[in-house]
Order: sequence, then C-alpha cells, then structure tokens
Amino acid sequence: MVNLIAEKRFFRGAISAIGLGLLSGCAAIGGQKAISDTFELSAAEVTNAQSVRRGSQILIVEPVALKALDSENIVIETSNLTIQYLSEAQWSDRLPRVVQQKIATAFDNSNKFAGIGLPGQGLAIDYQLITEIREFGIVASGNRAKVTIAVKLLNDRTGNVISSQVFSSTANAGSSVSSAYVRALDTAFKDVSEKMVVWVTTKI
Repeated sequence: MVNLIAEKRFFRGAISAIGLGLLSGCAAIGGQKAISDTFELSAAEVTNAQSVRRGSQILIVEPVALKALDSENIVIETSNLTIQYLSEAQWSDRLPRVVQQKIATAFDNSNKFAGIGLPGQGLAIDYQLITEIREFGIVASGNRAKVTIAVKLLNDRTGNVISSQVFSSTANAGSSVSSAYVRALDTAFKDVSEKMVVWVTTKI
C-alpha cells in the first residue's frame, strides 16, 4: 500500500514536471498558440511631489480589479460591451501585481517618504494606498490606450479615509502591433501613477 501511494505521488509529480517543462518551453497545447511576447510596465519618475510629514511610511495594497483585468492578459476593448485579449502577448505577472509594484517604485522615486512597503514586509505604517483598476486596455475604435485607477488614501492609525480620487489617462497607440499597444498603455499608466503620487503628497 505504501509503495502504491508513493508511486502515485511520483506519477503526479512527474506529470507536473512535464507540464512545467512544456510551459517554460512555450509549446503549443491543444492547438493553442504559444505566447511569444511578455511585457512589463515602467515606473514613473516623479519629480514634482510635495514634501510630506517627516518619517511618513506608506503601504501600497495590491489593487482590486474585475476578473477580466485580474490576469496576465492584455485587454482590447472592441466595443462598449465586449473585450478581447491581445493574442500571443501577456504581462509579466497578473496585472494588479505589476501595477502594485510599479506604483510602489513611483512613490520611492519621489524621495518624499521614509518607507514604502508592500503587505507582509512588517513596516510600521502610517498610511495605506488602496486602489482599484477600473480600466487598463486598448480602445480598438480609437486605437488608444486608456488607464483608469480609483484611489483611497487611508490613515492606518485611525482607519479613516483621508481622501479619494479617480485618475485617468489616455495615449495614442499609433499602430496595431503589440509593442505599440504596450507603449501606449505604459505611457498612460505612468501619467496616472505620477498624478497619484503628487496627489498623495498634497494630502499628508
């Protein structure tokens, strides 16, 4: 009985290893095309933020998003009611995680905070930045990128929301190739995240 269980465990492990090998090798499975391009976002270089209270530390919470945006897929809005995903292309991680990391880096680039933390890092936090990704994709009808992120600034000591705001930006893609779409999304996202950092520094 022990040997049979061990064999079953080995079999499952072998299948898992084979599956990982196929994924890492970008093999096509079941007729699906392999993803050939993986894209990253860049962080805004914030130079016009205001000074904040000395020693202030802020926690960047992972953004929430509807399922259509909570994945590695790059969204194409084909109409007001329908979306598609950009073929053979993806983000480097789930979009909310990528956005979280780049927002944190933008805050760090401002050089205004004593500490910028992510959940689980154990910082003594003064404020939390709570965000919701409402739009993050290409509007096919205008061949442009649109990024909209809603933000709440929370006092971590009192649990009170200090202020809230919605930031939105667009950028022309210029062409319909994947790299042009991603550049446009990156431009719009950097504009949104820079505005976000500046706005937060006016509230603390």
